Amino acid sequence: MTKVAIIVHATENEMGRALHALLYAQELHEAKIEVKVYFDGQGTVWVKTMEDPSHMFNPLYKAVKATGILAGACGSCADAFGVTQDIQAAGINTLAEAEGHFSVAKLVADGYQIITL
Repeated sequence: MTKVAIIVHATENEMGRALHALLYAQELHEAKIEVKVYFDGQGTVWVKTMEDPSHMFNPLYKAVKATGILAGACGSCADAFGVTQDIQAAGINTLAEAEGHFSVAKLVADGYQIITL
């Protein structure tokens, strides 16, 4: 069975990449393919941005979030970009499995294919 982990690295200027991470995740989920979404680097800022009900991505973000496939955000990166409290308030886990970051090696060992946007 195919498993996919989508890692959002998109900066605030890369709206299309953040949007497509959600679209791909939704499509994979609907196709019954196991998928997880992680926010990493400056991509951690997207959680705060998309939680805003006035943001154009909010409806899609909420739909994807409701599926339970938003697996977490890098704890170290969330701290660096000042969004840890926003991520935790959104109910998304901050992860620090590998020297303060989430573990890509663990995902690969668990059989996930990695897509980075």
